[in-house]
Order: sequence, then structure tokens, then C-alpha cells
Amino acid sequence: MGHTESMVSVIIPICNEAGTISQVVSDVRRSMADRNPFEIIIVDDGSTDRVASSDVPGMVDKFISHKSNSGYGAALKTGFRNAAGDIIVIIDGDGTYPATSIPELVSALETCDMAVGARTGREVHIPFFRQPAKYILNRLANFLAETRIPDLNSGLRAFKKSALAPFLNILPRGFSLTTTLTLALLCNDLQVEYIPIDYYARKGKSKIRPIRDTKNIILTIIRTILYFNPLRVCIPAGLILLALAFGVLAFSYFALDRIMDGTVAVLTLTGIQVMVIGLLADLIAKRSIR
Repeated sequence: MGHTESMVSVIIPICNEAGTISQVVSDVRRSMADRNPFEIIIVDDGSTDRVASSDVPGMVDKFISHKSNSGYGAALKTGFRNAAGDIIVIIDGDGTYPATSIPELVSALETCDMAVGARTGREVHIPFFRQPAKYILNRLANFLAETRIPDLNSGLRAFKKSALAPFLNILPRGFSLTTTLTLALLCNDLQVEYIPIDYYARKGKSKIRPIRDTKNIILTIIRTILYFNPLRVCIPAGLILLALAFGVLAFSYFALDRIMDGTVAVLTLTGIQVMVIGLLADLIAKRSIR
């Protein structure tokens, strides 16, 4: 018997991408021409540029519309729930990601659970004002996840639906969905591979709000690590509090000629409590994951 390829569902979330989505769909179809079966799903997250009345819906297999803007993550989750494929690919509809990399990402799933298009290729156009925040977020995620993550929140990736399923309900509705998905798989010892891709300059206005979205991603990183690997957060936090207690003890004894026993006691007890809570949370996390 011949080998039957798994069906691939390509999900494209859009919001006011009328100027680019037709080209993106054409590029996806061209890149998948040698791969069968596959489907293209567009999730329109409350666009106001009349993309639904254009010829785009007729170019795809499924066109799903949200009545109002619910968020990037919400659009992707709608796509996940309507995907028929065993393999899911996501790509943005703004033309920044190369659809030509999709076959390579899908092929990589033979040896991993998720293949991420890491924006480390020769042509990468990330706005300068976003680079410091991106660097800080990546360093924080690398520390908390205890592994090197070349691209934390790339919007071009392929993954097995079976790898996604256990985490679907915890994925957020905003831009931090890809961050959460990356950390969830890594913290549960699933295999994630990174393939260098180019990242083109965006056409039109970006929907990213730097301050709010950066804050949300930082909170998402900490929350996700607390969910799957609480010791990575609680032990360092507890040790910092104990170190502060020792510092206050030494400073008050040598500099003030009196010990600030109340402050030292509070910092010490809080540090111990944080570590104990981390241990309990870790036991609960390990049991729930199993």
C-alpha cells in the first residue's frame, strides 16, 4: 500500500488585511501544490475593510467570520476548532511571512511535534522600536523555560494537532497565544524545532500595541511557566527574599546598631512560604499533566 500523507490545515487569521490576503492565499496554494490533501481556512476577526465581500472567500476552503474583533488568539482558536487536518499550519495574512517555507516546516514534523519559522534568516525586517522588547522577552523566556528559544512568538509554524489538543483551553485570546503554545510544548518535553526564515516588511499599519502587548507577553511567560514549571519562578523568588532578609539583617546590625527583626522575619517567612508554595504547585502541575 502507498503512503498516505496527513491532511494539512493552513489557518490564516486576518483583520483588515484586504490589501495582502489574496496574495498570501495564492502563495500558500502555490507552496502546497505538491502536497495533498490540504485545506486553507481564513478566520476574519471582525474586519471593517470589506474583505468578506471580495473574492477572497471563494479562494479558500473555509471562511469564518467573527462579528466583532476578538483578538489574534481567538481567531486562531476558531481556526483550530474548525481544522480537519492532523497537521496545522498558521501564517499571518499581512504578507510578512514566506509561504514558501511551509513545506519545509511540515516536513520537519516527521522528527518533532512543532516546527517554528524562526525570524533569523537573511532578510528580517523587525521595526527597531520592537527589538529591545523582543530581546528582553526572549531572554526571560529562555531563562524560565531552561532552553534556548530563537523565536518565541513567530506567526509562522506547523504543529501536530495531537500536540496542541491538551493545551487548547489555556491558550489566550490575544497576541500571546504563540508565546503560550511555544512554552507549553517546551515545558512538557515535546520536541520543538526552529527553521530560519525571512521576515518581510509589513504593508499597512501594524496592530501591535508595543507597551500593552509587551506587558501582556511578559505576564503570559510568567503565568505559563508558573502553570507548567512553578519551581523555576518560585525558587529564585524565594531565594531573593531570603537574600534580602540577610541583607537587611547585616545592614541593620552593622549600620544601625539594632536589628530590624520585624522586617527580617517577614522577608524570611515570605521567602520560605514562596518556595513551599512552589513545591506544592509543582506537585499539582506534575499530577495534572500526567
